Amino acid sequence: MALSLAVKSAPHLCRSLPAVMNADDTLTSSVSMPAVRPPSLLGLTLLWHPDPSRAGQQCVVPSASGLLALQRHEPLFQSAGQAGAALEHRCIARAPLLIARRADDSVQLTLPDSAMSVAVDGNRLTERETVLTREQIGRGAVLELGGHVLLCLHWMGTPPVHNPLPGVLGVSTAAAALRTQIRQVAQTELPALLLGETGTGKDVAARAIHAASRRGGRPFVAVNMAALTESLAAADLFGAVKGAYTGAQHARAGLFSEASDGTLFLDEIGDTPAVIQPMLLRVLENGEYRPLGARQNAHSAARLIAATDQDLGARAFNQALLRRMEGYVIRLPALRERREDIGLLLYFFLRQWNEQNGLDVQLPVALVSALCREDWPGNIRQLGQVVRRLALMLAAGETPQLAALLAPVARSAVAASAPVPPPVPAATPKSARAKLNAFSEQTIVDAMESTGWQIQSAARTLGISRPSLYKLLETHPQIRRVETIPIEELRQALQQHATDLVKCASMLRTPGEALRRHLRVIGLLA
Repeated sequence: MALSLAVKSAPHLCRSLPAVMNADDTLTSSVSMPAVRPPSLLGLTLLWHPDPSRAGQQCVVPSASGLLALQRHEPLFQSAGQAGAALEHRCIARAPLLIARRADDSVQLTLPDSAMSVAVDGNRLTERETVLTREQIGRGAVLELGGHVLLCLHWMGTPPVHNPLPGVLGVSTAAAALRTQIRQVAQTELPALLLGETGTGKDVAARAIHAASRRGGRPFVAVNMAALTESLAAADLFGAVKGAYTGAQHARAGLFSEASDGTLFLDEIGDTPAVIQPMLLRVLENGEYRPLGARQNAHSAARLIAATDQDLGARAFNQALLRRMEGYVIRLPALRERREDIGLLLYFFLRQWNEQNGLDVQLPVALVSALCREDWPGNIRQLGQVVRRLALMLAAGETPQLAALLAPVARSAVAASAPVPPPVPAATPKSARAKLNAFSEQTIVDAMESTGWQIQSAARTLGISRPSLYKLLETHPQIRRVETIPIEELRQALQQHATDLVKCASMLRTPGEALRRHLRVIGLLA
């Protein structure tokens, strides 16, 4: 099995790769893995440099001696397949910082005979010798040299390797293993299930699988299953004939038909309405489905990829459907498990923002250092949001406060009107209710308004999941279910705002995704 081979070839990645299936556990089950030693290589990755484009360059501590003398003119840091270059900056001393791997896999740092400051994880070293534990290296230790250069000291599985999938960024062993799995599954017709915390890039991985497959030139259609209403989910996915339900004035093709022989990406598969799950199982089993109100079955040639951040085995989820979706399972690593990638991702997001805005905003090294030390519960998505907000503030001449940017937006919004309840275990239903009840009606409206009435963005702003936001919207007196809005009112909104759906959603006080789908269903939007 290709997946088990990937695990065997990189055992140190067990935290981010799926467990091998056995008789008692599915691939999505929580299977305890045996303790393993760190990989054989100790590496240094450039997180930040006065030339920020160098972020992501790496060097490897020689295995034979386990000793590296780091100074201004050596060693060479390089990207795979490119010429290397030393740090070559006046802030780096000519006298070496000695990095020595010891027999127990701890690492000893010996300060140079110079005035160069050296900090580890934000703490300046004052002792001549400092020992970092194996676990510290496993988390990725952030070294700050001379106040200008940032490095990550970490374990590596292999020397730097070429990235064949430029859209999937990262120089870490975990990122390389992810790209290997993407390329493996892309060559098959198996359904794929992507597992990972929110913000780890499951949508990016799905698009990469599609692009690398033989279907790459065919349609890629994505749908957020959490955004489907139970009453219209079947029509959204499978289509409907004219008159199949109230308001169906025209026949409509569903998402399976739209995907044709390309790829259909079912994001948030764990939130699929229960009535739809057996229908999806049938498509996976024989490729057949029946449009709503039709007398004959239709056939789908689309390849299915699904994603979730939930434990489907522990939920009331159709287990037969889960088994079918487990044709190939990929677990995406959290950003805290690939700290050496943070600098490269920072540079990507900053360069992207600068290009879009025609500016050249630069991040202070102290700020970058703090960013690299964060654990990022919202992962890559949260990192990108924070970088864009930082760039906006710096461009306006403001002094950003990182702690305020990292705190959930909802916390400051709620604080003005109600005390924040003390933190309790998030897994309990009582805890979830307490958190949701803390939001005022106006806070929820403000979150929807500020994000263009997009559920996903508003939930992220409030610091809650999309299903939780849906629960809030169901009982909100100011926010309307799109099915309850008269057709004439919909027509007036479209005419008044020239089919600008963001403005229409704001005027009608209804989520934008649901509005778009409903307008298509009733024939008011092509």
